[in-house]
Amino acid sequence: MSEIAPWEYRVLSVGSAWRGPRDEVLEEALNELGAEGWEVISVLAHDYGGGKVRVVAKRPLTDRARRRRSLPQ
Repeated sequence: MSEIAPWEYRVLSVGSAWRGPRDEVLEEALNELGAEGWEVISVLAHDYGGGKVRVVAKRPLTDRARRRRSLPQ
C-alpha cells in the first residue's frame, strides 16, 4: 500500500474589488506559482462580487517547509 503524500496549500487573491485581473496580471501570478513548484487546482470568483478571483494551489510538502512551519512566528 502506498503512503499518502502530504501537501501544502497556497491561496492567492488576484484583481481588485472593482474589476477582475487583467489577463497579463493573472498570467504573471500563475507563472510565478509554477516557477515555485505550485500546481493550481482551482480558480474561483470571490463570493462577495467585485472582480477578484481566488487561486488555490498545492505542492508536495517538503522537510524544509515542515521546519519553517514549526518555527515560532
